[in-house]
Amino acid sequence: MQAKLDAVKQEVNKVIKGKEYVVEKVLAAVIAGGHILMEDIPGVGKTTLATTFAKSMSMDYKRVQFTPDVLPSDILGFSMYNAATKEFEYREGACFCNLFLADEINRTSPKTQSALLEVMEEGTATVDGVTRPLPDPFVVIATENPYGSSGTQMLPESQLDRFMVCLSMGYPEHSDAVKILKGNASRPLEQVAAVMTADELVAVRKMTNDMFIRDEIYEYIVTIVENTRTNPMFSMGASPRGTIALLRMAKAMAVIDGRDYVTAEDVQNCVKDTLGHRVKLAARAKAQGMTVDQALRNLLALLAVPRN
Repeated sequence: MQAKLDAVKQEVNKVIKGKEYVVEKVLAAVIAGGHILMEDIPGVGKTTLATTFAKSMSMDYKRVQFTPDVLPSDILGFSMYNAATKEFEYREGACFCNLFLADEINRTSPKTQSALLEVMEEGTATVDGVTRPLPDPFVVIATENPYGSSGTQMLPESQLDRFMVCLSMGYPEHSDAVKILKGNASRPLEQVAAVMTADELVAVRKMTNDMFIRDEIYEYIVTIVENTRTNPMFSMGASPRGTIALLRMAKAMAVIDGRDYVTAEDVQNCVKDTLGHRVKLAARAKAQGMTVDQALRNLLALLAVPRN
């Protein structure tokens, strides 16, 4: 299975140049059964990244461009009256797929945003009192533009907490930008091959979930999260859901690396991406010009690291 995961990364890196770190973290979140929030400026390849992952992993893929007039029924589905049968028939919404791309999720209404809460947490969609399961695997990749608030609705903490990781691609390096230009004419997305099936992804998820974890690693993860609640650099700490997300991401990183055990480095490598959007800086930290990333790194430096 290690070869399959390496092949997925290779296929995605054919299209997404110079963003190996982001590609690996997205793959880890998919393996861990989580959802991904891509917070970045327009035009850096967030949508292309989602499309490439869907193609390389043989996942049924749907995209919704979120605007103020998108309704919850567009996401969850609706019941329509059939005059021939004189009965209401259910029509599936866009979320009935393996990979759902919620493009610019902060440009739609809070009511439509909240339609994704059950979808992301339970893997089900409830319409007219009937709960229907979504396909397995199911992953949400949502994008939002953090700059400029015109026409946007900020995601509430309850929804941010349901994203396993929050990632940012950023601008490409000069050499990578040249590669993007050179490869643009060849339509790189059309050259992406399906190297892994959805059933194989489900098998990898089960293997990851069943991985043995030492008690020291459990203690380390809980200590990190507890310190986000007590450290004066933070005004709001991470939730228990954040603790679970950090564990699952660390497991997935170990699997990607070809190991059947989790190290402290796996945990440290995932702290920024899993906890960064779950915590808030205190006024003191903001006054010092500190970023969330810096505050989390300072927190890690204060904690004893368990031996591998």
